[in-house]
Amino acid sequence: MDIGVYRPGELSAADRAAWTAFQSKAHLHGSPELANPFLSPEFTLAVGRCRRGVRIAVVREGGEPAAYFPFRRTTVGVGRAVGLGISDCQGLVHRPGFGWDAQDLLRACGLSVWEFDHLVEGQAPFEAGVSGTFPSPVMDLDQGYATYLRGLRARAPKFTRTTLAKERRLGRDAGELRYVHDERDPAALNTLRAWKSAQYRRTGRSDRFAQPWINHLVQQLYHTRSEPFAGILSVLYADDKPVAAHFGLRTERILACWFPAYDPEFAKYSPGLILHLHMAEAAAADGIVHVDLGRGQKDYKDSLKTREISVSEGWVTRRHPIAFGHRARRAPVRALRNAVLSRPELLEPADRILKRMGKVRSSREVTAKPTKT
Repeated sequence: MDIGVYRPGELSAADRAAWTAFQSKAHLHGSPELANPFLSPEFTLAVGRCRRGVRIAVVREGGEPAAYFPFRRTTVGVGRAVGLGISDCQGLVHRPGFGWDAQDLLRACGLSVWEFDHLVEGQAPFEAGVSGTFPSPVMDLDQGYATYLRGLRARAPKFTRTTLAKERRLGRDAGELRYVHDERDPAALNTLRAWKSAQYRRTGRSDRFAQPWINHLVQQLYHTRSEPFAGILSVLYADDKPVAAHFGLRTERILACWFPAYDPEFAKYSPGLILHLHMAEAAAADGIVHVDLGRGQKDYKDSLKTREISVSEGWVTRRHPIAFGHRARRAPVRALRNAVLSRPELLEPADRILKRMGKVRSSREVTAKPTKT
């Protein structure tokens, strides 16, 4: 193997095309998850414009491209998956039948450790470093939306009836409903970000949109249009007022959910659920075969899903002091978080505490605002 490491701007058009071709044909060779948009060159290049240290290892055999491995590297050789913390699919994109040695790859990349939290299935050379595996719900649309909806009625009849009834009631109470699958009005994206930031604060979570690089990344991806990658903003309107929205990424066959939110004023109508059903219908009509709802335990995901795929977290390490130190710092934090998330008797009290903290913080922010005179 010949392994070259490049900055994002150094990746040739031919390599970008080969990378995309590997993704486009992945479903033909039993690795459909490799087509996930978070594994696309466009996502890596966009992150590279927002954060330092992004690199791409290009593996060639016989002079021909065999694999692409995106990562982010610190000056001391600590590596992380590109977009770690906001990327829902990570790994090495490769041609069919390609095998690699994880230690050789890390050495060529100048890494002592590579950390991931959403490793895609089928990455055997990295699996020795897996510390936990988690379900990621999926909505299958390969048979069309009508078939999906029939299955949803059979799996979750009460959920389906209630959601469709709420949609009718929302239309009666708030005005005519209109769904836009690929909204190009930037004002709608700003509305979504404001809703999402408020949701993060209200529930005591860290506000991702308070980080400039994430704002910049989302803005870039919203304007990205290439074959077959795109950032997709979907909006549900009532009487031309946005009530729910979602921004995600798509490739030829997969739509990856990312940032959903809704106007709390309409919470009793469950506009987010209504939006997801419209998204599924439009995505199926557009050739999408599955919607990846992303890792994380949520009741709405359990209701909407048709199956689950698996993603993993962990570290691939070389025998190096920096690798040992990095893992020693990170492992206890991850173990504690996963213990809470996996046990309802711990998760529910923790969630209540976070929400109380969010309310306190919100009230302080309101108090701190200057009074108009």
